[in-house]
Amino acid sequence: MPASLVFKQQDPSTEKILCYTFKTSQNRILALNRRMISHNMTWIRYPSNSWDSSTDIEDVIASQNIISRFMHCYIAFFAPAGLLTGILILIIFIKNFLQNRILRNLNIFLLDFTISNIAMIFFSFTVIPRPGYLKATHLGCGVLSFFFNVSYFNSQYLLILMLLTLLSPFLFRASWMTTTTQRSLLCVGFILTCAFCMSVVVVALLGTDNYHANTDCQVDPLFAWPEYEIIKFTFGFGIPLILQLLCFILFFIKAAQSETRNLRKHIHIPLMLVITITITMFSCRLFYNVMILYRTMLKIQKIIGTFKNELMMNIAEIVVFIESCVSLIFILCLHKPLKNGIAEIIAKCKRTDTTNNLPDLGDTDAL
Repeated sequence: MPASLVFKQQDPSTEKILCYTFKTSQNRILALNRRMISHNMTWIRYPSNSWDSSTDIEDVIASQNIISRFMHCYIAFFAPAGLLTGILILIIFIKNFLQNRILRNLNIFLLDFTISNIAMIFFSFTVIPRPGYLKATHLGCGVLSFFFNVSYFNSQYLLILMLLTLLSPFLFRASWMTTTTQRSLLCVGFILTCAFCMSVVVVALLGTDNYHANTDCQVDPLFAWPEYEIIKFTFGFGIPLILQLLCFILFFIKAAQSETRNLRKHIHIPLMLVITITITMFSCRLFYNVMILYRTMLKIQKIIGTFKNELMMNIAEIVVFIESCVSLIFILCLHKPLKNGIAEIIAKCKRTDTTNNLPDLGDTDAL
């Protein structure tokens, strides 16, 4: 039988298969194009960089003055205080370790927490150009965002670990939890791994192909896909907040029971310190994450936003950096070993000053 006759006999079914395959491929291509268009963030601009003749110049000036004052206040007061406090904490922890050759679980957690907050303070120097923005390539901005997010997630997850340590003595049946939280280095390593993985996930959602093009850079880049902010809110604030609330509820329920009246016997970490850090972190990061979600909504609606939106986002970013400084100050003031270390340093300085002011006996006899 000739090949042309076979082809003619199979033509109807073959045509249907080819049509179905073509339509399926076409639908997939259209869906991919729609997805690429929806994730194309080249249109987005800061309102301060996209205003025209119809913009009220007084709004621009007022917005820039406010954020400039916030920035100068932070750089002049909070950043130096936070860095000085963090360095003192590190010195005291290192001194205690050299003397005793051991660090307790809470001290190891607070040491990691302190290092994360110091790193965030260094990242906060990116706000110095406000009301302008740091100029960097997309690649450089992505690297900056990655390391900032490692510190951000690490400090958030460490707080959950401290709450679990606070709760573990009351969960007598869950001996595995007590054993796990006592292995502090293993816990810190696990927390760092989680923070690293989450940072990789969110930075992968920056979604830029032009890595060497210059852009205005923040620690949370404006050109990131909406999924970036959604994932960061979910795993960097929402879920940790729920876990923290559960830990506090379980702790106060167990503490209120008759068999756990002697709290001093069961609590191995300072309760006031953990509560203070939790409240500080929640209040500051709540404002920040609300503004992140609002910016996400604007991106989904393909709206640039107003000068007020940009101002509130910049203020929220500085508030997060202020939280890092304030948390370090609370740790230094509320953690007993650190307070004792500061008292020893002050006493040593006083003794040195007194010794230097004593008169020389040889000179006195000569007179």
